[in-house]
Amino acid sequence: MKNLNEICNTVLRDVNESLAIAVVDLSSGLLLSVAHNVPYFTQSYLDAVAAAAVDMFRGKTVGTVEKLLSAQRGREITNSIKEVQMTTEATFHFMSVVPDKPNALAVLITTKRANLGMGWAALRAALPQMKAYCP
Repeated sequence: MKNLNEICNTVLRDVNESLAIAVVDLSSGLLLSVAHNVPYFTQSYLDAVAAAAVDMFRGKTVGTVEKLLSAQRGREITNSIKEVQMTTEATFHFMSVVPDKPNALAVLITTKRANLGMGWAALRAALPQMKAYCP
């Protein structure tokens, strides 16, 4: 059985135009695993990206919306965001919470030359493997 680092390295190698893949602990913001082929992705840069991802999925404003939804619907709504696809000037970011692991987020970053469907397919295919190694 592969470990989390091996899973990330496999996805990085197998996805055309991939730049990086990481697994982030959404409760602490810590990187559980990361693989990349970009020289300027320093540890501080990676930590900042992880913090931004945590904010997108579990941040204060998301929590505020979830509280409003909970009051409106009469039941508690938490951890409602499951996947996000973001585009920057030069990259695609595919982000998905690992199934049954609400505190683990997988993030795949590719160039914009990547096929969106293939990016999602590759990330989703890796999620079940990642599950065994996530908190």
